Amino acid sequence: MLDGLETIRMARAMTAHAAERTKVIAGNVANADTPGFRARDLQPFSETYRRAAGDALRVTRAGHLGEAGGAASVRIAEDQGGRAPNGNSVSLEDEMVRTAEAKRQHDLSLAVYRSSLNMLRSAIGRKG
Repeated sequence: MLDGLETIRMARAMTAHAAERTKVIAGNVANADTPGFRARDLQPFSETYRRAAGDALRVTRAGHLGEAGGAASVRIAEDQGGRAPNGNSVSLEDEMVRTAEAKRQHDLSLAVYRSSLNMLRSAIGRKG
């Protein structure tokens, strides 16, 4: 029922993007000492969402690639501070910043979802 509302659909996609980005960041931190590992990140949500809206894949089965993105949206993060002598490009400081950004994005998606539900409740005459 709520899937027809674009605001709800966008909030759900933003939540999925924040969760996927958190997984990628956790993988970077886990491999912070792995020789030759290159830090990864996701494309920004705005690019991912805009691309999905224009070239949306139709999902006919639960196992198909859904709206959360997938491996195609993962990219190698830019080497801003260079690499360690062992070839690793993970910076724990950068990963902390990315984690804070992902949390902010998740909190924003929850606020949008909550606000949309409050508007729907007020439209049907219930108090939020």
